[in-house]
Amino acid sequence: MSGLTPDQAKEFHEQFKITYTAFCGLAAVAHILVIAGKPWF
Repeated sequence: MSGLTPDQAKEFHEQFKITYTAFCGLAAVAHILVIAGKPWF
């Protein structure tokens, strides 16, 4: 469907997992810093 071979798809998925985890970690840190700097209550 995507035109990738199974090996290419696995390699892409491994890189995607690393990138997505890093993005979520950075977003979590940003949210923590915002809440620490300007708490809701």
